Amino acid sequence: MSHITANDLKIKGVAAIEAALSQSSEAIVSVRGKDRFVVMDFAHYQYLRECELDAALAETRADLAAGRFIEESAEQHLARLDQLA
Repeated sequence: MSHITANDLKIKGVAAIEAALSQSSEAIVSVRGKDRFVVMDFAHYQYLRECELDAALAETRADLAAGRFIEESAEQHLARLDQLA
């Protein structure tokens, strides 16, 4: 994974990001010597979001298959949420 300093961003701007991403799919931005942010190509971000959604769907399907769900009306659901608060 590539690294970019905050100073590089100040001096070089987007060119620093483009250079870092030409070497890796993600780059860490460090501020005062501490890793603070990750930048990536938008297509890579979309891919990661799809993976996250696929994982959530798989978890939901597993919950349904195991019977870990409640069947209720919207009104019943809101009343149950009020009781939890």
